[in-house]
Formats: sequence, C-alpha cells, structure tokens
Amino acid sequence: MVQDPHARQERAARAAALRKQQQRRERRQRNVVVGVSSGVVVLLVAAVATVLVTTREETAAEQEALQAPIEGLLALPEDELTQNHVPGAVEYPTTPAAGGDHNAVWLNCGVYTEPVVEENAVHSLEHGAVWVTYDPSLPPEQLDQLLAATDPYDYTLLSPYEGMDSPITLNAWGSQLALEDAGDERIASFLHQFVQGEQTPEPGAACTGGLTGA
Repeated sequence: MVQDPHARQERAARAAALRKQQQRRERRQRNVVVGVSSGVVVLLVAAVATVLVTTREETAAEQEALQAPIEGLLALPEDELTQNHVPGAVEYPTTPAAGGDHNAVWLNCGVYTEPVVEENAVHSLEHGAVWVTYDPSLPPEQLDQLLAATDPYDYTLLSPYEGMDSPITLNAWGSQLALEDAGDERIASFLHQFVQGEQTPEPGAACTGGLTGA
C-alpha cells in the first residue's frame, strides 16, 4: 500500500507540534517548581531573618533592663568599707554585712543550709561574690527560686540568716538590696551587675580554696 505523501507530512507536522507542546509544558512545570522552590527559600530566609532580628531586639532589651538602675538599692558610704583582715567578730553597719573589715579567710562560694560566719562571707564579697541571704522560715518554693537565680553564677553565696528586716537580702561589696519575694525581677539585675562587677575590690581573686561552712 502506497502512503499518501501529503498524509505523511500532516502526521509529521502533528508529531512535531505535540513535541513542541510537551516541551513547553515541561518548561512551565520546571519554572513552576523553580518558582515555588525560590519562593519557599525566600520565605524561609525572611522567616529566619525575622527571628534573628527579633531575638537581637529581645536580647538588647533584656540587657538594657538588666543594666538599668535598681530601685531600692542601698549604697554604703566608702568610708565604711575598710578592707582590713581582722580576727574575731566585726560590728557592721548593715544586717547582713555588705563590706568592711573581715576575716583573713574567705568563704567558698556555694549553697549553705546553715548560717555562715559573716566575716568570712564579707571576704568573699571583696572577691566579687554576691551573698544572697534569706530568712530561715522562707517557704521552700521561694528558696527554689533563689537557687535557680544563683545557679548560673560561680561567684554567689546562698545561706540562711536570722534577724533580717526582710525575707531576702542581696549583698555585694558596698551595695545591698532588701526584697520581699524571690520572684522579684530585681534579683536578676542585681546578680548581673554585681557578680564580679565593677565594685569588686579584688577582681580575679578566688571564691574557692577558702573556708567551707561555719
């Protein structure tokens, strides 16, 4: 059977048209995939960038808040902050003490469940420690909050102290803050500013290798 040349040309033309149509479809599909992928990447990049910017803004705001002046902070006069090593008991102007003459041996930083010798604790303040004192009747959940607040810091003392005017007192060399509640936001600011802070008379001095307990 002899095929009509005209028919063969028509079939070839239709096949060529179908191939072109398929090629165009494939190109569109690739473009869609690339477009969607690019869009997803852009969205992901934008989302990550937004998170990073937000995180930086939050961190900056938190740092600013931590460094802000602390309401209720008591600053001791410099003439009351002598640094002599003396034997025996010292009469301090504040309860608890926040600086002054002290024992020649410092108190190791850490958590104490019994009252500690004040003169040794003051020596630790000289080394940049913050001494957190609490009334022995403080509820357990309040004590847990104090433990959590001081845990990230190596240069802190935590111990019970009888006879305070407030349930909680934070003490650094030359500064003191009396508080009613362990959830007070000023605790974070006090620790941030005074743990080995600028007030430290002997920066770099150890808070280990001294006296452990009373």
